[in-house]
Amino acid sequence: MISGTDFEKKQVLFVFASKGEKISFSNDNIVVRDSDGIIIHQSTCYRLFQVFIIGNVTLTSGIIQRAKKFGFAICLMTNTMRLYETIANNMEGNTILHKKQYSYDKNDIGKQIIYNKISNQKEAIILIRIKTENAKNTIRKIDGYLDKIQKEKLELQGMLGVEGSAARIYFKEVFSSTEWIGRKPRIKRDYINSTLDVGYTILFNIIDALLGIYGFDTYYGVLHKCYYMRKSLVCDLMEPIRPLIDLQVRKAINLGQCREEDFEVIDKRYLLKWKCSPKYISFLMEPLIKNKENIFIYIQNYYRNFMREKPASEFLGFNLRGGGYATGKL
Repeated sequence: MISGTDFEKKQVLFVFASKGEKISFSNDNIVVRDSDGIIIHQSTCYRLFQVFIIGNVTLTSGIIQRAKKFGFAICLMTNTMRLYETIANNMEGNTILHKKQYSYDKNDIGKQIIYNKISNQKEAIILIRIKTENAKNTIRKIDGYLDKIQKEKLELQGMLGVEGSAARIYFKEVFSSTEWIGRKPRIKRDYINSTLDVGYTILFNIIDALLGIYGFDTYYGVLHKCYYMRKSLVCDLMEPIRPLIDLQVRKAINLGQCREEDFEVIDKRYLLKWKCSPKYISFLMEPLIKNKENIFIYIQNYYRNFMREKPASEFLGFNLRGGGYATGKL
C-alpha cells in the first residue's frame, strides 16, 4: 500500500487519442507524443497513479505489463468522456476486508456520509459568499436538514429523502447566476449538467482507484443499494467530495471557460465537443489535484476505521476547505 507522502507525488495523466496522441515507453518512463511525433509529456512510471485515454486506442501487452509492474490504472473513455473500461492494478485477496464488508448491515456510516456531504454543500455556499436573503434562507434550511439527520432516527430512505431536499436548494443557489433547471444525472439536459457529469466521472475513477489500493469490493456499498454492475461503494465515498466539482463548474462558467457553444445537442442531450475536452479536463482537474492529499487521507482513514470496526463518529470526513477533517461531524 502507498503512503500519503507517496501519493502526494503521484500523477494523473490524460492522453487524447482522439487528437492523435500516442503512448510509448522508454526504459521506466512513459512518453506521450502528439500527432506530429513531438514529445509533449515524459515522466517516470513510478510516479503514475492513473492514465486516462480518451478516444479509440490500441493497447499493447507492454502497456498492460507496465501498469501491473508500476501499479497504475488505465481508464479508457470515449470521445464524449464516457468511461467504458478500467484496467487497474488492485490489491487482490483481502478476504478479511471483504468479510467485514459483507457482514456490515447498519446505516451509521451512510448517515455520516450524508451528513458530511450536506455540511460541505453548506460550506460551498458560504465560500461563494452570496449575501442575498435567498442564500441566507438556503443556509438556514440546510442547517435544518443537518439537524434532522443528527437528531432523528431516520431509516435509509428517510436520510436519502433529506439528502435530495438539500440538493435541490443547494444546486439552485450554486448556479443562481445561470438558467438552472435542476440536477438530472446522466440525462445531460443542458451544458451545466453535462459538465458536472464529466467532473463527477473523473472523481469517480480516482476514488475507484484509491479503493482498489486497499482491496475493497467496490460493488458493495454502505449507502447506495447494491445493484448489478454498479460500484456502490465508489458512489458512496465520492458524495462528500462532489461540491469541489460543483464550485469549479460555477467558477468556469463565470470565467467563460465553460460555455454552451462548446457542446453539441444530439437527441436532446448536450455532449461536449471532442476538441474542447482538453480544456474541460484541465479546469475540472484543478480542485482534485489541489486536494489530492486530503482525498487520499479521507479514503485511507475510511479503510483503517472500517477494518478496526470503529464507530461511524470516528470516521474522518472530507473537509471542503482542506485539512482532511469533516465539516460538522456527527
